[in-house]
Amino acid sequence: MARIDAFLKLGIAQGCSDIHLAVGVPPMLRMSGDLMPIRFRDLGDTELESYVFEIMTKAQAERFRSGTDLDFAHVAEDGTRFRVNLFRKETGVGAVFRAIPMSAPTLASLNLPSVIGKLLDFHQGMVLVTGATGTGKSTTLAAMINEINMTRKLNIISLEDPVEVVHASQQSQVIQRELGNHMPSFAEGVRAAMREDPDVIMVGEMRDADTIRMAMTAAETGHLVFGTLHTTSAVKSIDRIIDALPVDEREQTKSFLASSLLAVVTQVLVKRAESRSRRAVLEIMLMNRAIGKLIQTDQVHQIPSQLQTGRDVGMQLMDQALLAGIQSKDLDPVDAASYALDKTAFQRFITDADQPAKS
Repeated sequence: MARIDAFLKLGIAQGCSDIHLAVGVPPMLRMSGDLMPIRFRDLGDTELESYVFEIMTKAQAERFRSGTDLDFAHVAEDGTRFRVNLFRKETGVGAVFRAIPMSAPTLASLNLPSVIGKLLDFHQGMVLVTGATGTGKSTTLAAMINEINMTRKLNIISLEDPVEVVHASQQSQVIQRELGNHMPSFAEGVRAAMREDPDVIMVGEMRDADTIRMAMTAAETGHLVFGTLHTTSAVKSIDRIIDALPVDEREQTKSFLASSLLAVVTQVLVKRAESRSRRAVLEIMLMNRAIGKLIQTDQVHQIPSQLQTGRDVGMQLMDQALLAGIQSKDLDPVDAASYALDKTAFQRFITDADQPAKS
């Protein structure tokens, strides 16, 4: 067993989402959003470097020695899977291990709104799942892929960095390809996928203009495309795609968004009121004629009003979803309010939470 697995096993036993290892501090666990040290000595540079080199392949070790950060998957001796990021900092090596579910999550287990399931019935177009790093985008996408895999007879090609949740083909065939091992870039992965008779293409990260352009082409040519962006609202997601492409392509991009973008789902992870766990809270934008017109006429800033009034079809602003979670006593009021754009409506709940309970 790799020595580092002892820390990972402890983290999993504590129910953490991430294990942080860095020179000069003890190992730390991400518990319900907070970083907590474990009772252990400060890690030394030589010590930690010896730990991480035990779990790397020869090629990975050479790349890391050359100064390149690494993203890869590690499977512990007990079969638990982790997404790993290795890096160097001022004092030496650092590593973050994200725990990956042993089996694919379901939409029901994540308590996602029912409208998310309806997005899986489309045959072509683009669905974006967005949010900051660590907000559960990969988990949501894994649940969506799992749902299609269990219910439809399709060819699903998932492009990831690295492969996280491993999907066993059920009703569908699921092909998972990893950046660096199976493809040189996401853009090349999408280009290759379009020659492999796909029905669904999942793009792990739309991080550059070439990838965005190829994903748009795939969505326009009869495929259902899922992609992620590190953006924190529907408006910012649309702006990011438009701004990522050259000026002479922007009108064409706006036309694509108005006609082929199906939805933007933005999420945060918020602490529950009565437990140490967190759950995803979603802002949901579903494309309609009114939103399409706002995009084409450069009035994207007015989209939030469409989300606010579109609750009957499943749309919602992040603030609406957060407030609903507090009112149902599911979410911690203070943590939920910290994600709100307009905190005025949350103030009374924060005040109430600070008051001592009556006996």
